[in-house]
Amino acid sequence: MTASHDDATTSPASPSAPALATPARVLLIDDHALVRDGMRMHLTLQPGLEVVGEADDGEAALGWLAAAGPGRHPDLVITDIGMRGMGGIALAGALHDRYPELAVLIVSMHDNLEYVRQAMRAGARGYVLKDAPADELLAAIQAVLAGRVFYSARIARGMAEQTVGPVDALTPRERDILAGIGRGLANKEIAAQLGVSVRTVETHRLNLKRKLGIEGRAGLVKYAVQSLAGEQDGN
Repeated sequence: MTASHDDATTSPASPSAPALATPARVLLIDDHALVRDGMRMHLTLQPGLEVVGEADDGEAALGWLAAAGPGRHPDLVITDIGMRGMGGIALAGALHDRYPELAVLIVSMHDNLEYVRQAMRAGARGYVLKDAPADELLAAIQAVLAGRVFYSARIARGMAEQTVGPVDALTPRERDILAGIGRGLANKEIAAQLGVSVRTVETHRLNLKRKLGIEGRAGLVKYAVQSLAGEQDGN
């Protein structure tokens, strides 16, 4: 289990992608050094992206984040699923619990939809296949950094063929918070009930609105109340 920090400056601009207003910091996790090398070389050619560190499994990534401290945390974590140590799905869950503000993008060779569902429930915002075109990876990065959900085209087609509601993509923690909102609890009350900070609840509320495609506090409350009522009717 190894991790490395990069203090590289932003690379020269590439005409292939628009520059972000502020360089997005990226942490790469894959247990194959050649894969990390190739992805790092590709990403550092893109304006507005800065690869700040690498790790070869989930445990090393968590160690990297702990050592880096909040001021040096990345904006985006790109991780494989199958690794020799802690895998990408378990890592996504740990990151969602400890650092809910971090965007997590899965890049995997597996197109099994169950893996996709598990990854999204764990807290990932996107899922891209390793054989996808390079521009699809860049589109995924831009989408998840903007708070949107992104699937590779082949994955999206598979998901569309199945009956999957938006709530199915929520993590267990997000479902708990949605239920609290549905019961009319304030952020402070939800935080006390779940044993987390108010700021964490606020971050999860923002993620809920992004995942569910809802704008505004009133819209989220209405959805939460309807969702809770639907669950109670089904019991």
